[in-house]
Amino acid sequence: MNRNRQNVKQVAETHRANIHKQLMHRLEVARANGNQDLVRILEDEMRQL
Repeated sequence: MNRNRQNVKQVAETHRANIHKQLMHRLEVARANGNQDLVRILEDEMRQL
């Protein structure tokens, strides 16, 4: 049972890290394109993580 909890925790951490990485990429692209509205939305989303 303990091993299962560790696996679930590891999957959750990996999932969060992947979301963060994807969000950072989207933010970088939005900034490169000068899309300030999207930058603000993505920055708000980052704060929610």
